[in-house]
Amino acid sequence: MAIFLNSQSRVLVQGITGSEGSKHTRRMLASGTNIVAGVTPGKGGQVVDVDGRVIPVFNSVSEAVEATNADVSVVFVPPRFAKAAVIQAVDARLSLVVVITEGIPIHDTAAFFAYAQVGGVTRLIGPNCPGLITPDVSNAGIIPANITHSGPIGLVSKSGTLTYQMIYELRDLGFSTCVGIGGDPIIGTTHIDCLRAFQDDPNTEAIVMIGEIGGDAEERAADFIKEYVTKPVVGYVAGFTAPEGKTMGHAGAIVSGSKGTAAAKQAALEAAGVLVGKTPSQAARLMRDLLA
Repeated sequence: MAIFLNSQSRVLVQGITGSEGSKHTRRMLASGTNIVAGVTPGKGGQVVDVDGRVIPVFNSVSEAVEATNADVSVVFVPPRFAKAAVIQAVDARLSLVVVITEGIPIHDTAAFFAYAQVGGVTRLIGPNCPGLITPDVSNAGIIPANITHSGPIGLVSKSGTLTYQMIYELRDLGFSTCVGIGGDPIIGTTHIDCLRAFQDDPNTEAIVMIGEIGGDAEERAADFIKEYVTKPVVGYVAGFTAPEGKTMGHAGAIVSGSKGTAAAKQAALEAAGVLVGKTPSQAARLMRDLLA
């Protein structure tokens, strides 16, 4: 079992002919992802040959979906085109759209997020995120597939780099699904969405949740864990040593007074029964102890 992405997922890549899109298409294919199409406006009718695997390119998402029955998109388009790309994917009624692009203007993200909400069909992950991976099955994004295997842990993280580190730290135990949700002020899928899905997934035995300073997403997640999650949860909050008054990391890492600090988030999570590590390695050790 997995959340959001499985062996049946049929993936298209928006921006497949660009440098990032083509590079990560190769990596996704190597990790088992069933990539059925690419989309680049103006290049419909071409093909992309990836180590002998021929992928057709279409001018629009709707054309690609009609021809291939794709149901997942991974977006590798420049920031100024991202809004239009996501709206195309929502109009095509894809079930999952993973927006890797960083630097998208907040008003554009707000617009396509609201558009997806009205549509009621498409789950957005990101923007400014590494995507998600169901190890040994499918990989939609830029998470390195060679550092983990399938296993009992579910992972949700704001930080791409810390996603990779936690996957590597617990690589021998393995993961059901790892989701990098991104750290922008407006994102599609939240900690709570992933926590709910992992709680409902019978093959996820424990959950790692990685947050960071800024906002109140982790405090809201703590309230949700207290009310709904019965599986053990280990947490880590990036920013314990962040200098006061400095802008740190993601655009969403904005601290207001005592709210949004690592200490405040740690206190909220621990009050919900979450074991919180002061470092990623300590959080990994806590998870090992739980599963032992």
